[in-house]
Amino acid sequence: MSVFTPVTPEQLSIWLAQYRLGTLVQLQGIAAGIENTNYFVSTTSGRFVLTLFEKLSAAELPFYLGLMAHLAQQGIASPAPATDLNGRMFSELNGKPAALMTRLAGEAVMAPAPAHCAEVGRALADIHLAGRTYPGKLDNPRGPRWWNEAAAQVSPFLDAPRAALLRAELAFQAQHGSAGLPRGPIHADLFRDNVLFAGAHIGGVIDFYFAGVDYLLFDVAVTLNDWCVRAGGEIDPARALALLRAYHARRPFSAAEHAAWPQMLRAAALRFWLSRLYDFYLPRPGELVHAHDPEHFRRILELRIAHTGDAPWVGDA
Repeated sequence: MSVFTPVTPEQLSIWLAQYRLGTLVQLQGIAAGIENTNYFVSTTSGRFVLTLFEKLSAAELPFYLGLMAHLAQQGIASPAPATDLNGRMFSELNGKPAALMTRLAGEAVMAPAPAHCAEVGRALADIHLAGRTYPGKLDNPRGPRWWNEAAAQVSPFLDAPRAALLRAELAFQAQHGSAGLPRGPIHADLFRDNVLFAGAHIGGVIDFYFAGVDYLLFDVAVTLNDWCVRAGGEIDPARALALLRAYHARRPFSAAEHAAWPQMLRAAALRFWLSRLYDFYLPRPGELVHAHDPEHFRRILELRIAHTGDAPWVGDA
């Protein structure tokens, strides 16, 4: 959510004339994230988030915006895309597809307790359950095909041990299929900064722009690898079990998911190690760019490999 494409108040005011949302009061760039350009927007009728899509095409956007609209209609605390006078959820602004979303209440919790993780587990299960009736189809854009493409691009920058780790984990994942696991639309990036807490409860789940159809368990693993880890990447059992049990109470895990759990934790770590390597070594220019340290997820991946049989599960004490 960095500012790659500048927008002036004058430009936005002209664009806003397509909506029945009043006149512009304030425009503020959001200096976080690395994929899209985002601004906080206030008008005389409310508060919104403006997103200009730097990578996603106009052909891809209906899946993401439609999913958020569907989830919001199902009672999920998801941003709801505003529609313009022609019923469109996005249109061009400064040469990029752009959309305006409701701005949800709350703040990110960066030092979560087990109670926060339980709330996140319930919210994620509710997203997965609501997603079962969403008709949109789009394979996870950061799935195995992308892993291999990204690995080829970042490998020249890696030293021998890191390159060997990457090759070995790609081979491991390729050899371990996940056929039979439940699939559906997933958030795929439910990190701490993408959940807004209003007091003890979640006020909003944001940033669905890595969403796609994939294994639901992969989404759980992505979420746990951020919400339930200590500074060094080790899993915090109390937080992990709180998240898993709360999720399981809404959407019970299957026996096949239990068996695949250690592999999915590794797959989730691999995906984010690769994306952070890519953004670190192959960045795009932008006004306010924040690239995450790839070493954090390298350590998480090595820990998940070393402790494959120790991954917490809902049946654990």
